[in-house]
This record gives sequence, C-alpha cells and structure tokens, in this order.
Amino acid sequence: METVNGGVCAAKGFTANGIRCGIRKNRNKRDLSLIYSSAPANAAAVYTTNVVQGAPITVTKANISDGKARAIICNSGNANTCNANGIEMAEKTCALIGSALGISPKDVIVASTGVIGQPLDIGPIESGIPALAAGLGAKSGEACEGIMTTDTVKKQIAVRFTLGGAECTIGAIAKGSGMIHPNMATMLVFITTDAAISAPMLQKALSCDVKNTFNMTSVDGDTSTNDMVCILANGLAGNPEITCCGEDFETFMRALNTVTVYLCRAIAADGEGATKLLECRVSGAPDEDSAKKAAKSVICSSLVKTAMFGADANWGRVLCAIGYSGAVGSTDTVDVAFRSRAGTVVVCRSGAGVDFSEDEAKKVLLEDEIEILVDMNIGAAGAAAWGCDLTYDYVKINGDYRT
Repeated sequence: METVNGGVCAAKGFTANGIRCGIRKNRNKRDLSLIYSSAPANAAAVYTTNVVQGAPITVTKANISDGKARAIICNSGNANTCNANGIEMAEKTCALIGSALGISPKDVIVASTGVIGQPLDIGPIESGIPALAAGLGAKSGEACEGIMTTDTVKKQIAVRFTLGGAECTIGAIAKGSGMIHPNMATMLVFITTDAAISAPMLQKALSCDVKNTFNMTSVDGDTSTNDMVCILANGLAGNPEITCCGEDFETFMRALNTVTVYLCRAIAADGEGATKLLECRVSGAPDEDSAKKAAKSVICSSLVKTAMFGADANWGRVLCAIGYSGAVGSTDTVDVAFRSRAGTVVVCRSGAGVDFSEDEAKKVLLEDEIEILVDMNIGAAGAAAWGCDLTYDYVKINGDYRT
C-alpha cells in the first residue's frame, strides 16, 4: 500500500472541480464543489445522529437508498439547515447538476456546510453549475477548497493497493475544523474508489471504520447538523467484485482505514484556533469499549486541552477525565506519560504522581503533536482518539462566526 497524489481524482474514472459561485461573502473563496464518476458507482454513507439535520442529508438518504450514485455536489457558506424550503433547494440542486451531467437527479449526493438557519439562495448555484460541470478535471484541490469553511488547510489523500491482482485506489477530501464531535463521522468527507465492491459491503466497510476513526475525533464537543461521510465505488480497477467478507475485504478495509485515520488527524490538527494535535493512546484496557471511553474522554476534556495549550504537564486532569469516563472502577493501576518528537516523560504510575523534570515536560509539550499515553494495566485492549488544544482563538473565531 502506498500513498499517491490526486485526492478524490486519483481513482480511475473520477474527476472534480471547485468554483466560486457567490454563496459566500468572501469573493476570494470557492464555495461550490463537484465530484463525478464517469461510470455508475455503488454508494454508501453515514450521517450525523443529531436530531436537527440539514436538508441535504434527507435528500441524500433518499437518493442513495438504492446504493447507487454518480456525483457529489457540495456548497459551503450555508448549511441549508432549519430552512422551510431546505428540501426543495437540495432537490433543485440535484436536478440542476443532473441536467448538466446528463444523469438522473437521484444519482446525486448533495451536501452543504456553513451557517445554520440562513435561507439558501439557489440563484448562485444555478448560475455556477454550468462552469462547475464544464471544468471537471483532475482538480481535487479545487474541490477541497470549495467545501472549506473555517478550515485553514486542505485535507486530501489517496492510497494505492492491490485486490485480486488489480491495482486499486482510494482517494478522499474532507472539511472539518469546528463543531466537531461526531456520533457517526466528521463534518464532511467524500471518498472515491475504483475498487469493485458491492453496495452492502461498501456500507459495511464504512460503518465499521467510522467507529474507530471519525467517532474517535473531537475538536469542541459539538455534533454538527450536517455531518456526512460518503463513498463512491465505480469498479473501474477491474478487480473481482467484493461481495462478502474475506481477504480482499480485509485489504480494502485496511486501505480505507489508512485514508480515514489520516483525515482524522488532519481534522483534529486543524481544529479552530488549535496549535497542537492531541492523540490519546490507551492500552491495557479490559475491553475495547472501555479503552474508547477513556481515550475520547481525555481528548474531550477542556482542562486537558487547555493544559496542552499551555504546555503544562498537569497529569491530574488526564486521570480525572479517565475517572469520570466510566471506563474503569478505579484508577489505581493507571500509568500516564506524555510523548512528542522532543521525547517522553512519565508523569503517573499506578494512579499516583512520580518525580519528573518540569523543564523536560515543558519541552515535550511545546511540540505541535502530542501523544497522551495511558496504560490501564488490567487487560489487553486498546484504542486511540484524536483532538486538539483549546486556545483563545477558538472563542474569537466562534464569537462572531455568523456576523
């Protein structure tokens, strides 16, 4: 398995584009993106579990209920959520892009991201779609820019691997910086592959993967109304179609996981106002569920996040977060250490503090990627979770986000 260039356009048969059509006030930012498969594709998706959901989710669920799709269209700057005519606008967007591409509107996945409760004007989208469709090409970067809101960097990746003797590729783009505390996936992730895999197995792969990746990522504890992760598989790689569990399915799962873990780290590192990527790795847990509870509790703790921002080895906050997570009945066996490129410092053994150099700890925590290592010492299970530090800038960004 190797990482390759091309993002969502790396797999055979996929093209993309991103333009500025005028949805956003900022005239320098793209706000409409399109991904297209030249061949019919199987489709799968997972969505936010927030009971307040954007209209595009309702429309997309209906459109891919048959497990098929050819295109993904997404606007930024407006979430199309809590709008009286939201469904109508989402369906109209599908109809417009369907007409431009010569495909059924039911073969379109539609997504939106941005401000909630703001009416979506179809005018800019309608006027922009002809250029959007005509400009399709190897433009993963442009498509990635078009789905960004407060993101500061593009998030895209592609990996190449072999299935049944055929060279296959999975590529993806993502957006996510704030309102990230998924209960399914993250803000928006669009994945493409030329591997041949049935729609049921594609859904199985995606649903299983998000439990250990996007569901283990948090920036600020807020679950978005528009979260969506979708994947299209057009089969152009020519491998024997995956229709059941087995070696090929496991290989596909590993490739998918390589892509999603990369995106989880990228999203957490680009959290609003963040200066550090935090990764909590739990080992020695009695079971996977306990390991997950502990890991996510640590990276979600506001006190842990602020301590990491200040490069303060306040390990008691880590132990506190584990204690209220429900993962263990006692922390008497728990060890804690901090690790980065600058080294490793052990701060707690068997639930109690140990002598360590504050100066050395400061050096470790001043790096931009920090691992919080937790060993429960009561089992063989483990888990990882990703988050970021909590800074002054998070409040600044979100204090006047709408206005």
